[in-house]
Amino acid sequence: MTPWVLLDSAQVPGNGGELQLFQRGDEFSIKIAGRGGELMNSRVHGSEDALAEHTCKRLAGCKNPRLLIGGLGMGFTLAAALQHAGDQAEVVVAELVPEVVKWNRGPLGVFANNPLQDSRVTVREGDVGRVMKSEQGAYDGIMLDVDNGPEGLTRKDNNWLYSVNGLNAAYAALRLQGVLSVWSAGPDKNFTQRLRKVGFDVDEVRVHAHGGKGARHNIWFAKRVV
Repeated sequence: MTPWVLLDSAQVPGNGGELQLFQRGDEFSIKIAGRGGELMNSRVHGSEDALAEHTCKRLAGCKNPRLLIGGLGMGFTLAAALQHAGDQAEVVVAELVPEVVKWNRGPLGVFANNPLQDSRVTVREGDVGRVMKSEQGAYDGIMLDVDNGPEGLTRKDNNWLYSVNGLNAAYAALRLQGVLSVWSAGPDKNFTQRLRKVGFDVDEVRVHAHGGKGARHNIWFAKRVV
């Protein structure tokens, strides 16, 4: 079997460890050094696609939507958002690790059809939480694909996003009828309760990681109704 080759590495701010970019033939993988397993793979992105597609469907009546994506990953969520949001959409991507942006402008870009080259996209290198706190009533949709979901894996500071305070910030950053979508590796009843406590109308969906097969991931769709 062709071995994995380490191409590059990057430190996650806030003592979040080291991200490593690997290649094996025409396959790429991003892993956390020393923790085993992988965060994402260029061949497995069904749930990332679903995160954006289902969000945009819930915003179908919104003209010229303004969207915020927390976590660039390998660009698949961004690519799906651009496909389904319409020609007049504006998509802001907040990515904490500058090297991830560089990788997407380089070897990873081809897999998601180079979404960072789209004129509708603005990249902000930094914490998506800060973006949310700085703009109130600014977004029709916020998609969070940060870390492993409500329980942070790479960076403890990510836990704030999924706390009551973080969810309040997301709620305030949304326009009326706006949708917060949250990707997770698995379900979390406590997180569902927190979303409702903040005031969201919550819909929870299980989707396959790769098309109609593979592991099943969890996505919450939380609408601001007041």
